[in-house]
Amino acid sequence: MSEVLLDVRGLEAWQRDLQVLHGVDLRVSEGSVVALVGANGAGKSSLLDSLAGLVRASGSVRLGGTELLGCTPATIARAGLALVPEGRKLFPSLSIEENLRIGAASGRPGPWTLRRVYGLFPVLEEKRHAPSHSLSGGQQQMAAIGRGLMSNPRLLLCDEISLGLSPLVVRSIYDQLPAITAAGTSVVLVEQNTALALTQARTIYCLREGRVVLEGTPATLTREAVSEAYFGAHHA
Repeated sequence: MSEVLLDVRGLEAWQRDLQVLHGVDLRVSEGSVVALVGANGAGKSSLLDSLAGLVRASGSVRLGGTELLGCTPATIARAGLALVPEGRKLFPSLSIEENLRIGAASGRPGPWTLRRVYGLFPVLEEKRHAPSHSLSGGQQQMAAIGRGLMSNPRLLLCDEISLGLSPLVVRSIYDQLPAITAAGTSVVLVEQNTALALTQARTIYCLREGRVVLEGTPATLTREAVSEAYFGAHHA
């Protein structure tokens, strides 16, 4: 059994005055890929934002045994957690290489360097001097993942990395996940495409209305069970 890297217990979170997470428990093992699935508004992005210290939350979030809840986002990044946000949020006027170097600002030592990121996504090296706004959506997504990896995280949180991209581009990105975990970085994927999540993740968590309503492995979860959890028991 792999050791638990991330241990989340009883996580509650609020966006302004609205409670968006209700007692979420979640575990991520070292070197694994975990997928969070659920409909729009299920609380998936709020969960990632809570882990990254971006929203008000209570409960417990332990990374490698260290409690992160209540820490600043910068402290959380130095502890080894990186967020690849929905919409990528690259600096549009900066070159790809400049965007990637920003990811290394936390100063964490580790295996991820410019050379290694370029090895993972060769197109980024070809375009390294181009402003990020000139890249295609898929290339921008690769750059956002590369920027996250440059912080040498123990855990990489990826929010909707397939959103708006063609299936071919999504496949080329997902094909690199084994190389990322082989380097010692665990991954949490927020993914609306349940079928895609089932092909990649060791563990699946389904959220609905801010609660975990289903947890299991691709081997034990049927598509029907995931669909029912995704939409609710009354879904026709």
